[in-house]
Amino acid sequence: MRISLATGLLKAVFLFVFALIASLLVTMAAQADQVATATSPGGELSVRIMTGNEGHITYAIDRKGVEVISPSKLGFILADQPKLERNMALTSQAQSRHDETWELPWGERQFVRNDYNELRLGFTEKTGLKRQLTVVFRLYDNGFGFRYEFPDQPQLKTVKIVEELTEFAVAEPATAWWIPAGEWNRYEYLYNKTPLTEVSQAHTPITLKTTSGLHMAFHEAALVDYSAMWLRRVSGQTLKANLSPHGDGPKVTRTAPFNTPWRTVQMADTAGGLVENDLVLNLNEPNALGDVSWVKPYKYVGIWWDMHLNNNTWGSGPKHGANTKKTKDYIDFAAQNGLRGVLVEGWNLGWDGDWFASGNDFDFTKAYPDFDIEELAAYAKKKRVHIVGHHETAGNIAVYEPQLEAALDLYQRLGIDSIKTGYVADAGGVKARDADGNIFYTWHDGQVMARHHLKVVVEAAKRKIAINPHEPIKDTGLRRTYPNWVAREGARGMEYNAWGQPPNPPEHEINLVFTRLLSGPMDYTPGVLSLEGAGQPLQSTVARQLALYVVIYSPIQMAADTIENYGKHMKPFQFIKDVPTDWADTQVLNGEVGDYVTIVRKDKASADWYLGAATDEAGRTLEVTLSFLEPGKVYMAQIYRDADDTDYRTDTRHHHVIEQKTVTAADRLTLKLAPGGGQAIRFVAAKSR
Repeated sequence: MRISLATGLLKAVFLFVFALIASLLVTMAAQADQVATATSPGGELSVRIMTGNEGHITYAIDRKGVEVISPSKLGFILADQPKLERNMALTSQAQSRHDETWELPWGERQFVRNDYNELRLGFTEKTGLKRQLTVVFRLYDNGFGFRYEFPDQPQLKTVKIVEELTEFAVAEPATAWWIPAGEWNRYEYLYNKTPLTEVSQAHTPITLKTTSGLHMAFHEAALVDYSAMWLRRVSGQTLKANLSPHGDGPKVTRTAPFNTPWRTVQMADTAGGLVENDLVLNLNEPNALGDVSWVKPYKYVGIWWDMHLNNNTWGSGPKHGANTKKTKDYIDFAAQNGLRGVLVEGWNLGWDGDWFASGNDFDFTKAYPDFDIEELAAYAKKKRVHIVGHHETAGNIAVYEPQLEAALDLYQRLGIDSIKTGYVADAGGVKARDADGNIFYTWHDGQVMARHHLKVVVEAAKRKIAINPHEPIKDTGLRRTYPNWVAREGARGMEYNAWGQPPNPPEHEINLVFTRLLSGPMDYTPGVLSLEGAGQPLQSTVARQLALYVVIYSPIQMAADTIENYGKHMKPFQFIKDVPTDWADTQVLNGEVGDYVTIVRKDKASADWYLGAATDEAGRTLEVTLSFLEPGKVYMAQIYRDADDTDYRTDTRHHHVIEQKTVTAADRLTLKLAPGGGQAIRFVAAKSR
């Protein structure tokens, strides 16, 4: 017995010593492999760069001294050369400090601080072709971004990328909010909430919350002439880049020198901290268009919801919505209620064909006989209203691109200064032409479409026209460089509430705030005060529909209901008339992903503030302080709230209360939100004390 105990003790001591030695060897090896480090300006984040025995490049990120991204791979698989991954040696490095404040021409806030430390690393293969690759990290206190740069080199002039080897190894167990990637159906899904270990392949942004409460959002910035990055979980909690396919060759083909998009990770202690994070915008290039005072934030109505309700059709016939008389009615309504724009869908030839699948018949300069575009443009101008143009392509850029310049010239001549484009293409993907003129199919977010969308934006800018694509490529902050790229769709939108399938659940818009909207503005088309789809009610309340104008950011906001329905709801419609679309400041007062959120925004043109709060299917009472208001001022709070009996699941969904009270920055408000409900408040600066 004693011998057994002694043996067991010796064995335990041996195992402890062995583990200690192994640990020390691993630590020493890691230290030996570490070739560069850098920290963020305030020391919140640090990056470690390693090269292993085989010359693999890896990086790791620490936050407040704790590893949050474990060692993760970098590199590429190429189509016509060996993969660019092994035998890499660090041959140069440089660090620099940057701190600037720049002004948004329109946006969630007027001024943006861009404060980061940059680490630039040059690598060269030790053997073989001796190819070179530069990796650049920018470290902010609230996140980081990195990109690859391919220098001009004779041994790698044309770069044909099959795949990136980029990884993000998340160190701590986490919950993820994500939508699947890889299908033709773009980004139009309800969000999954799962452990990170159950993610398959996701579009970005994908948002995580770790067990310690850290919030992270993985995305990309400055997606130019490159395929979008999906994220595929390869093992445990490691996410690997998976580039959107091309359809007719390597996923990316570029001529060096060039840069990839930035791979980004935003971080915050709270969900609201992600919303207030400008990292993606900051990683884009400054305004390339010069004077953009012609880009106007605005609100608009449109011949749109009637089609989703089956009251009108896009194509010609007795129910054709885009006719001259109906458009004049909408122009009159916009003029009477101070709305700048009127969207008209289905005005041009081609909607009678199988536009959902082919788009072969679209003509972007010829109107149906019952739509007099010349007369309507003149009528709108007389009323000081702007027609919002519409180019639905059915995802057929092979037909659209040859007509693009003529279509833009027509709109420029008629004074139509903004366009909603569309790329509905569920039946096989986007149709494009190769260099020989042959048709091939590709993805909505591949390199072909990255080039196409930017081509449309640049050509439109030449004519002082703004662009708002639906079924788009995802937002990556390019509105900083091209401020006429004012918004885009890119999510399961309001129209799903009209169709015969299940409508968007109350948690959907809350999920969007902390996922899709982290990438940029979304044209969600709120304000359906009738709360009625095609034979089914919206899972919303009236007060929630108003709150969405503050909760979901866009510099262009649609009053999406029909003008006949607004005639029945003019009292709550007053908030839609009042709420701005351009802001001096934005703050998130509270929120949890998928549960609830309260956002306040300050009008850029006045001293007024606006509050929007929304909840999921659970009713909530939220306490908020009004410290965002200017001290010493008295404000009149114009409140649009759910009534005490309101519930989105019953006929009481229409019940709401409109009331007023005086408040100051020292006050607190109790926001009672009904199940599926919300609250909207306008704070009007009354006087100074």
